[in-house]
Amino acid sequence: MSQQSVIENGTGDVTGLVRDESDAGRFSVHRSVYASPEIFAMERERIFNHCWIYVGHESEIEQPGQFRRRRVAGRPVIFLRDVDGKVRVLLNACTHRGATICRQDAGSAKTFQCFYHAWTFNTRGELVATPDKEGYGPQFDRAQFSLRSPAKVDSYRGFVFMNFDANAMSLVDYLAGAREFIDLVADQTDDGMRVVAGTNLYSAKANWKLMVENATDTYHVPPLHITFTNYVKSTGGGNPPADVHARGSLDLGNGHAVTEVPAPWHRPIAHWEPIYGEDARAEIEDIRRRIIDRHGEVKGRRMAETFRLLVIFPNLVINDIAAITIRYMEPLQPDLVAISAWELAPKEESGRRLSRRLDSFLTFIGPGGLATPDDIEAVESCQQGYSCVDEIPWSDISRGLNGPVRMGNELELRTYWRQWQKVMSEPGTAGNGSVPCAG
Repeated sequence: MSQQSVIENGTGDVTGLVRDESDAGRFSVHRSVYASPEIFAMERERIFNHCWIYVGHESEIEQPGQFRRRRVAGRPVIFLRDVDGKVRVLLNACTHRGATICRQDAGSAKTFQCFYHAWTFNTRGELVATPDKEGYGPQFDRAQFSLRSPAKVDSYRGFVFMNFDANAMSLVDYLAGAREFIDLVADQTDDGMRVVAGTNLYSAKANWKLMVENATDTYHVPPLHITFTNYVKSTGGGNPPADVHARGSLDLGNGHAVTEVPAPWHRPIAHWEPIYGEDARAEIEDIRRRIIDRHGEVKGRRMAETFRLLVIFPNLVINDIAAITIRYMEPLQPDLVAISAWELAPKEESGRRLSRRLDSFLTFIGPGGLATPDDIEAVESCQQGYSCVDEIPWSDISRGLNGPVRMGNELELRTYWRQWQKVMSEPGTAGNGSVPCAG
């Protein structure tokens, strides 16, 4: 019986969809994982109901009453700071009849009133007003109708996550080795980081996991993004710094992985190249010196002169490259994903410094930049190819298993797929942790 038939027969058995034959130098993934509605439904339950899922950055809701409307793990939520200053995540569904109560993408509020029957909730989610309360009788208890929240909400270095599993491990344990690389982002400034106002919103007619894969698949960069690399070279750039400590491809535990390489082109913090202009050189080199003075030669140069592509399982990417981008993938259908992207910057940046960063962000990985349209075209093309799953059932992810590679080690993808297989094969184990693998 084919792997596709196993899923369609409703057994829920995904054993064998990831073939890890490391001893033989082979690693492959069955293409049904990108196309099957049954697998997509199982992912909702086995992954998104048990893993820590990114919601937003604390800097987006700095003041009491500020909120952001989001869709996270298939649910509408309100990401907000209550009147007491506590960060909360509330499910955006009225406890009366279920209508969404927050109908603006962002703003500031003391209360949220459902437009359907005017039930009103405060920023703690408590029901504070109901028209004609007497009509419900003396037994009616408003406390029983508070807005619901995920079982757990926590943050690390300003990055806020939620989890629907009350028995899940702590966020700090879940992040495991990824914390080091989040720290390398957060420590680039003494004043803290902030999400720059504005959101990039776009979609791809492809499975959500293809977008996650694409984030750390450096093998595709030279052929697919040749327009951008040629552009950088035409400006006199594309010269990685020498002798900088970069850790390469790493399994960080729990499905998280990173690629860290010497910066192949410019960074606003703090690797100058001609694309920035000669008038910016002294300022960028001064930023680099101050970072090294603050953190030491090794860590300081890593911050200033390396690129990091970090994946937090299951659907968060933090790209610390020509700019710092937070990218969240929300699965909509087996062949449709919504992408939200935000630019992260030091709070003290403004004027020309901030302009350089935003230009770097939009030029390369903005929705209309020189890379993102390439990526969308590539993953959508892959999705179209998966209609041939019966004839061509497997995708190869074995690059780097047989020895060192000059570019494009696929260890990060294998790390991701090992965790996917573990969580999908053993429901409820997403919070139990995993040990990093070697290859």
